[in-house]
Amino acid sequence: MTDIDKLTGLFEALGADDAPGWADSEVEENIPQLARYRFLRNVWQDIDAWSSAAPDWVEGYRKEGLAGGAVERAVRLGLTPGELGEIAREVAKETAFGLLRSLAEPADGDLPPEVEEQLPGWCVAELSPQGEPTGRILDALYEDLDELEPQGPVEGVR
Repeated sequence: MTDIDKLTGLFEALGADDAPGWADSEVEENIPQLARYRFLRNVWQDIDAWSSAAPDWVEGYRKEGLAGGAVERAVRLGLTPGELGEIAREVAKETAFGLLRSLAEPADGDLPPEVEEQLPGWCVAELSPQGEPTGRILDALYEDLDELEPQGPVEGVR
């Protein structure tokens, strides 16, 4: 089995629509596509949990929590847990996008350039299956967030 066959199998196991394309990109371009895909898949599982688990969290928030009053009023006004879940999912998606963009582009323009250039940044780095750094960075993850948006329920939603 070649490296590309192994990678293709791993992408398929993760549910990638174009597993051969992702594997080819990793091998040909030396981009940590498997790590990117796995990371973004986990992000989508968390985002989708807001809609798929809406009945549970809506009921929980109605009993207690900072948003309890707002959730209770929304339900009384006729919003269903499913509708609240759709709203929450969109908020989670926008939050995830903003966080991923901040990882790649920490300067947000609210500070003078002479201050921004002195501030540290951050990154998400790939680790080997043994937990060792590979030296490859998962850069600009926000660029692929929409591309990996599930078109149906995500398996293994937490």
